[in-house]
Amino acid sequence: MARAGQRSGAAEVTERGASPAEVRVPHGNWLVRGTDGRLTAFGFDAEGVLRWTERRAGARDWEGPDLFPVSHLDSLTVAQGANGYTHLVGRRAVPRRDAPTAVDLVHAVQYQTGRTLGAFHSLGNPHPKSPERAARLGVPVVAVDDGGTVHVLVRNAGRGLMLRREDKTGKWEGWKDLKGSRLHDVPAAVATSAATVEVLAPGEALTSYWVRDKPYGAFAQRPDIPLSVRSGSVRGLETSPGGVTFYWTDPANGQLVAHRPGSWLIPMGGSPADDTLSVLRAPVDGEDRTVFAYRDAAGQVMVAMCRSEQEQDGLWWVPTGLGGTGRPCLAVDGAGRVTLGVFGADGRPRVSRRADEPGLVMGPALTV
Repeated sequence: MARAGQRSGAAEVTERGASPAEVRVPHGNWLVRGTDGRLTAFGFDAEGVLRWTERRAGARDWEGPDLFPVSHLDSLTVAQGANGYTHLVGRRAVPRRDAPTAVDLVHAVQYQTGRTLGAFHSLGNPHPKSPERAARLGVPVVAVDDGGTVHVLVRNAGRGLMLRREDKTGKWEGWKDLKGSRLHDVPAAVATSAATVEVLAPGEALTSYWVRDKPYGAFAQRPDIPLSVRSGSVRGLETSPGGVTFYWTDPANGQLVAHRPGSWLIPMGGSPADDTLSVLRAPVDGEDRTVFAYRDAAGQVMVAMCRSEQEQDGLWWVPTGLGGTGRPCLAVDGAGRVTLGVFGADGRPRVSRRADEPGLVMGPALTV
């Protein structure tokens, strides 16, 4: 069982001889709301997973970070299902003398806000007989469907896409090769309320697209799409019942675009740094909105929103006054407010909630 131990944040990081810069930002939705309305923020460092938790829903006081030891993580992805369970999938890379680095994926679950994180269990590697190929495994993405089934997708050594998921009994199936060619890291995977899962994986020449149209069904590869996508920048979101929109950075001009498979590209402006876009669908001022946040090259977090699936109406990107490192994250707190999280240079999360006024105005930031 994983161990949880309270510590006092950045000060103790320094006492351990580690730099605050060694607190790393996960992929996926690292700021999540539990079934009790409380928010949880996840990070990780050389010792394991770090977790900060609201003491009360919508409150200004938090506890943590708690440390859940798991060594040699070089990436962590966080995803949540409709049942409120939060899944953490890490890429573990253990150096070995006179041998390739031993790489596998590990998985753990938080079932309830603030409770002890479950033990990390290995999901293995799709290249168990070739340590050299195993070491080239990509960064995992995670999609949890409405039935709670966890799907882990990752680029393999041949730059195709691999899948490992749970079966009807909750046991893990073996690795499945979904094919694909010359794919970039990292794809996007979205589980919808219509019981489908859609995956978009950009590549060097074409973008590959898969759909699983029923629970536990096979992933069918649809025709490749001639789209140019900056590596690692693609995000996916259910923007209408069963409808998915993908967003990414156009490598030609550095600006964001929106795309619903089968339709035209929609330019959105903005200029995110690297792979820092975060997207959220939430009610704002009584309307169904899609909210966006990214960190620009100067470290400042920018936000915008539009009516869901109406990106063509234009977006007005505004600075939040909040800076940070890594990818910001958007969530809805227990009071129904759009909430923005970002990690500061000191390795501690900052949280800003939408102000009680029309539009997307973010309130003062709280250092957790």
